[in-house]
Amino acid sequence: MSIHPEHDLNPGDDAEPGTPGTGEDVCDACAGKGTLPDGKACPQCGGSGHVIVGIGGG
Repeated sequence: MSIHPEHDLNPGDDAEPGTPGTGEDVCDACAGKGTLPDGKACPQCGGSGHVIVGIGGG
């Protein structure tokens, strides 16, 4: 068993993919495009256009 996470988290992620109580959402920083207006990859989502966020309420 590795102590390193299987997936690298992006700054916009709340948790690793597949974590119970989370889901995928459109990245607010790039509006789901994966790139910023300057053409560079979005640093919040790592260029994927989506982030992992907590779901539900409390």
